[in-house]
Amino acid sequence: MEFEVIQGDIAVQSADVLVNAANTSLRMGSGVAGALKRAAGSGLNDEAVSKGPVDLGGVATTDAYDLDATYVIHAAAMPPGGSSTAESIRDATRNALVEADELDCESLVLPAIGCGIAGFDFEEGVRIICETISDFDATKLSDVRLIAYSDEDYERIRRVASEVRDA
Repeated sequence: MEFEVIQGDIAVQSADVLVNAANTSLRMGSGVAGALKRAAGSGLNDEAVSKGPVDLGGVATTDAYDLDATYVIHAAAMPPGGSSTAESIRDATRNALVEADELDCESLVLPAIGCGIAGFDFEEGVRIICETISDFDATKLSDVRLIAYSDEDYERIRRVASEVRDA
C-alpha cells in the first residue's frame, strides 16, 4: 500500500487513528506517548493501562479523547525498560494496520515505533516499518502517514521510504 512521510507533532494530526509507540504495559511515558497523553487528557493513559499488558508486537485500541482522531492504537514494540527487535517492530506495525482496517478506518498516522527509546537502529527500524506498510493489503485503510518530529528524522525517513519504494 502507498504511504506518505510527513513531519510534525503526532498529537496535532487529524486522522481516524493515531498510533502510539507503546511498551507492553501500555503505560504512557515520554516521547510519542507523552505527547499524545498531554494532548488527549488524562483518560487516555488510564484507558490504555486498563487494556494492558499486551504481548510484544501486540496492540490495544482506546478512544482518542481530546485528540483529532477517533482511536489511538497502542502498538507495543518493546517491553517496559527493554528494547525492541526487528520482529516486534514488524508485528506491532502490521497489527496496528490490521486493527485500523478492521475498525473500518480510512486514515492512520504512525511514528517510527520501536526506534526511539527502545534502542533499535533508527534506519533499520524505519525500513521494517516502510516494508510492512508497503506489503499491507488494506480493505478500507487508504491514507497512511509515517510521521517524524525532527527535521533530521524526517529526512532519514524520507530517504529510507524512497529506497523501499524503489526496491
